[in-house]
Amino acid sequence: MDAELIYRAVTTLAKGVSVTLTLASIAVAIGFCLGLGLAVMRVSSSRLLSGFAEYYSAVFRGTPLLVQLFLFYYGLGQFDAVRDNAVAWWVIGDAMHCAILALALNTAAYTSEILRGGLMSIPVGLVEAAKAAGMSRVLRFRRIEFPLAIRQALPAYGNEIVLVIKGTSLASTITVLEITGHAKRLMSQTYAIFEIFTIAGLFYLAINMVLIFAVRRLEARLASPGR
Repeated sequence: MDAELIYRAVTTLAKGVSVTLTLASIAVAIGFCLGLGLAVMRVSSSRLLSGFAEYYSAVFRGTPLLVQLFLFYYGLGQFDAVRDNAVAWWVIGDAMHCAILALALNTAAYTSEILRGGLMSIPVGLVEAAKAAGMSRVLRFRRIEFPLAIRQALPAYGNEIVLVIKGTSLASTITVLEITGHAKRLMSQTYAIFEIFTIAGLFYLAINMVLIFAVRRLEARLASPGR
C-alpha cells in the first residue's frame, strides 16, 4: 500500500468522524425518547394508542432505511406545503437535518420493540406490590418499571446503537460528508477502492468497539449488587 495514500485517506476520513458521531448521537437521543413513548403506548390498555404504536413500528421496521431517507429528502421536498413551511423545510431541505430525522424515526421503531420487551418482562408481582403500597402510575414507572426494563433491554439496545452508527453511512447518499461520504469522494479522486474503504471500515469498527465496551461496562454496573 502507498503510505502517502494511507495518510491522506486517514486524515480525510477523520474529518467525517465528528459528523458520524453527531448524526448517531442526536438520532439515538431523539429515537430513545420516541421509542420509550411508543413502548409505553404498546403496553397501554388503549387500543388506539397501542394500535398506532404497532403500525408505526411495522412501517419503519418493515421498510429499508435507505428508502425512508430518500422519501424524506427527495420525496417530501417536492410538495409545496413542505417547501412553504419554514420549520418543515428547515428539516427536509437540509441533508444533515433530514438524515437525523430519518435515523431517529427508524431507530425509534426498533427501540420501542426493545423497550416493550423489557417492560413486559417485569414480574407482575412487583407492579401489584407497588400499587398496594399506594404508588402512583408515574412513580411506579419511574422507580420500578423503567429501571428494570432498562436492565433487561440494555444488551439489545446496545446492538441497536451499533446499527445506528453503521446506518449513518447511508447519509452519504444525500450528500452528507460523514466517514463514508468522504471515502466516496476520495475514491472518485484516487480510484483506490480497497485501501480507502478498508480504512473507512476500521474507523467504524473502532467507534463501535468503544461503544460496545461502554455498554458492557454499564451492563456490569447495573447488574452489580446494590445498584
